[in-house]
Amino acid sequence: MNNAYRPRTTIEQWRMFQAVVDYGSYASAADALSKSQSSINHAVAKLQQVLGVELLRVVGRKTELTPIGEVMLRRSRQLTSHITELEQLAKNLEQGWEPEIKLAIEMVFDRSLMLPVLQTFQTQSRGSRLVIEDTVLTGSIEAITEQSADIVISHQLPKGVVGEPIINYALQLVVAKDHPLAAETQPLQPDQLSQHLQIVIRDTARKPVEAEGWLRAEQRWTVNNFNEALQLVEAGLGFCWLPPFITAHSNQLKELQLEGSSHRAGGMYLVLPKDEKTGPCARLLYDLLRQQLVGG
Repeated sequence: MNNAYRPRTTIEQWRMFQAVVDYGSYASAADALSKSQSSINHAVAKLQQVLGVELLRVVGRKTELTPIGEVMLRRSRQLTSHITELEQLAKNLEQGWEPEIKLAIEMVFDRSLMLPVLQTFQTQSRGSRLVIEDTVLTGSIEAITEQSADIVISHQLPKGVVGEPIINYALQLVVAKDHPLAAETQPLQPDQLSQHLQIVIRDTARKPVEAEGWLRAEQRWTVNNFNEALQLVEAGLGFCWLPPFITAHSNQLKELQLEGSSHRAGGMYLVLPKDEKTGPCARLLYDLLRQQLVGG
């Protein structure tokens, strides 16, 4: 036995009802929809009959919404909007527009820089879903070599891969103000750090290569992101390399000066791992990012 609900109204009836409201009369709605006035009258009358409620009433020469009609109008606009989006999505997919794209971003990149891009992209994405994934160290390289993302923002490039140079990144060596290292004479020697706890960010690669971010400290704690690292550093537990956009709002930190290497900095790259196989939606986002981060 099939108990599935079967709608008693049609999308076309709701669109005609909306047109009468939008254009102020049955005659004007008929002109706008290139329909006969009798077909508009019949559709709205049928809609009211099936629902058992009055949606519109004629007052003098004007057609006005009833209180029930106002509620149904708002809800029906949601319905027809969803149908329009669904039909447009099918058309986009038929034309090769991706239903979902993935953007992998190295964690040292300041996300606030791309907010204007995402605002623009949202209006042009045609309903495609966007997945933003954090990558760290060799995890960024892996996203490129394995083509597991459509776009990658990375601090380094695999051999043979071309990327668009964008903004630079920087890292500061910081501890809490009451940490023992904060009281030491600056600059520090690397061996002074080796006896203290270092907070490091987990490499997101499946097979990480620990070639960066480690000062050979005998004690190391690994966390998933900079915010977790910041909490541990502020609590006085250890030292960490953190980007300025993470440390800027903290008043509990002291930046350490390290002999020969007080800062870590470098360039970042915008990469299309799939190159010529990149779909139109991913290329749209890539172009928007390039315009924002490179300047054209």
